[in-house]
Amino acid sequence: MSIFERYAPFVQNFIYRNNWENLRAIQVAAGDAIFNTDENVLLSASTASGKTEAAFFPILTLFSEDMPRSVGAIYIGPLKALINDQFMRLNDLCAEGNIPVWHWHGDVSQSHKSKLLKKPSGILQITPESLEALLIHKHAAISKLFCDLRFIVIDEVHSLMRGDRGGQTLCLIERLSKMAGVNPRRIGLSATIGDPEKAGEFLAAGTDRGTVIPRIDAKGVRWRLSMEHFYVAGTQAGEDKDIEAMPVLETATDKAPDHADGGIGYIFEHTRGKKCLVFVNSREECEAVTTTLRQYCEAKHEPDRFLIHHGNLSVSYRETAEAAMKDEENFMTTVTTATLELGIDIGRLERAFQIDAPFTVSSFLQRMGRTGRRELPPEMWFVMREEQPEPRAMLPETVPWKLIQGIALVQLYLEEKWVEPPKLDRLPYSLLYHQTMSTLVSCGELTPAALASKVLTLKYFYRITKEDYQVLLRHLIEKDHIQRTENGGLIVGLAGERITNSFKFYAVFQENVEYTVRCGSEELGTIVMPPPAGEKIAIAGHVWIVEEVDHKRHTVYCEQVKGKVPAYFGDCPGDIHTKILERMKRVLSENKSYPYLMKNAAARLDIARHTAVNSGVVSEPLICLGGNMWCLFPWLGYYAFLAMERFIKIKCGAALGIRGMDPSRPYFIQFKMNVSAEEFFRILTETAKIPFDPMELVYPNEVPLFEKYDEYLPAQLVKKGFAYGILDIKDMLERISSWKVYLPPQDS
Repeated sequence: MSIFERYAPFVQNFIYRNNWENLRAIQVAAGDAIFNTDENVLLSASTASGKTEAAFFPILTLFSEDMPRSVGAIYIGPLKALINDQFMRLNDLCAEGNIPVWHWHGDVSQSHKSKLLKKPSGILQITPESLEALLIHKHAAISKLFCDLRFIVIDEVHSLMRGDRGGQTLCLIERLSKMAGVNPRRIGLSATIGDPEKAGEFLAAGTDRGTVIPRIDAKGVRWRLSMEHFYVAGTQAGEDKDIEAMPVLETATDKAPDHADGGIGYIFEHTRGKKCLVFVNSREECEAVTTTLRQYCEAKHEPDRFLIHHGNLSVSYRETAEAAMKDEENFMTTVTTATLELGIDIGRLERAFQIDAPFTVSSFLQRMGRTGRRELPPEMWFVMREEQPEPRAMLPETVPWKLIQGIALVQLYLEEKWVEPPKLDRLPYSLLYHQTMSTLVSCGELTPAALASKVLTLKYFYRITKEDYQVLLRHLIEKDHIQRTENGGLIVGLAGERITNSFKFYAVFQENVEYTVRCGSEELGTIVMPPPAGEKIAIAGHVWIVEEVDHKRHTVYCEQVKGKVPAYFGDCPGDIHTKILERMKRVLSENKSYPYLMKNAAARLDIARHTAVNSGVVSEPLICLGGNMWCLFPWLGYYAFLAMERFIKIKCGAALGIRGMDPSRPYFIQFKMNVSAEEFFRILTETAKIPFDPMELVYPNEVPLFEKYDEYLPAQLVKKGFAYGILDIKDMLERISSWKVYLPPQDS
């Protein structure tokens, strides 16, 4: 029997009505895995390939043959907008099979939720945060709601595999399953999975099942891709260029306008009469770009055709942009952050722009995947902007890092189909605090042993010891987040109630809290997500070194740095992988041309390569900038770079005579030292051979707060989580070991 024949009649009718001539490969593979095994399933296929239908056609068929006695399937989506979108897609299909579809999040009416509570059935669509709230506030109803739960579908599963939100989702699934006495199969959906086997292990954590990962033979994808470079202060414009296309690549070309800000003018002209997205890497940049584009409209006497979408906007603003994107007759362009990166169907988009390089290959693929629906090829135009280097600028500041990074991201996928693997070896103490408090709020009084049994046994906390958990509980009791009862049990304390009673408690990701930036008595403006002390930020037209971050008063104190150096504006690019930096080095060293580069980008790359080869950057990691000023190019990802920086300063600083260390993460470190290059490599390689505790790379009195609830943890756990779970010591030590080639041969 074919998969189509196995589908329920109402599913077959849906396929006929939509004029599908055949099932897609992902749908056949999913049907085989769901119908013919009892395992978890990971479905990875390109954007708009029909993954949602691939998962739900067999699920709905099984339900029609044996209707669950409760909610039978949970669909977990990372965004409310995605849930609303999928709700509309599934509702008509499920109605024919008489299978209710419920959605549950903050914007859903109480009457809709009450109906589900009275008669639990069908499919529940929900965000991780709303599932957290459900477990807290409807604890007594969980068994009735989910006593016959058979499937949990996790959409955009890749977005949950690199931080606390994914860990929270796994913890919630495991807690719910234990409370309801069920063991549902898990089905993960994603367009960008870097390491399917590791992702399958992540998906199956806490179950006694394996994960089936169907191998889908992807057809050759035809891209329309271009990348142009602009100096922010210049008036350059892109020009037509004849390019020999790669087999799977089509290059978009056009004549750009001549504007004072070439990059923004380029976007302004090439969005006219089209429906487009413009992706940026921070909320601040999103606001600035939108404002500038609207100013162009005013100057050109054109109606405003630009919308904005980011996480700090009100729901009404975001929904206005989403509705305008879905309107086929409305040719508007939306400037957005990652909030429109995931799988919301926002209609027939003609083109996506990306200002500067995203931090990950996954983001690049997701953002480009917003286009190319309804038989059109995916299309993305990179707009790389760079401040014109000063005539006397030192070597590292003359490298167009964003241009090189963008090329590396594209080439890694074209050449190797490489995407970032999941990061599953962290020490998630912040999430441990959150799940501890959530469990106490949900269950009420528990003995310490019972609390540990419910929380510490969750598979996501496999690296956390009982001793660490005891340290955490003693600290929370001391700070009144948890309180001991006369019977020796534990309940939420007064300080804990202030946190858990807020709706913001349901989320483990950081809200966009604004921090005031000050230099002495002068207020410079505000930023979101300030970096730790010692990091650089750009604000008020200058670059500043962060001296102190006061998280209680939401204030950043800083000092101005002279000159122009690369800096990030309120955004820490922690996800940049070592493999990307290594490919960037190859971009600078190889003679290969890339057919998607436009005239300015190709010319800028030629200059960068000439400079890199002549300076020795691509052949040696350590370059003398003159006198005792040096620059190190480790070609390491962000967290390995951070470990390298600290290793040099803390473990080798005295021997090297290091001073004035100035890192531009994750690209280069400038410093002064008293030794030769040969001595530098000798000291680093010999020191790296001596075993050391990663805790030694935490500065004295430093408490590196990274996650939302770190501020409520004992300092020793914050430091341990940073040293053992964030710093990439392994990659750093391997890189230092490779530098042995720069040492003179040992005498025999």
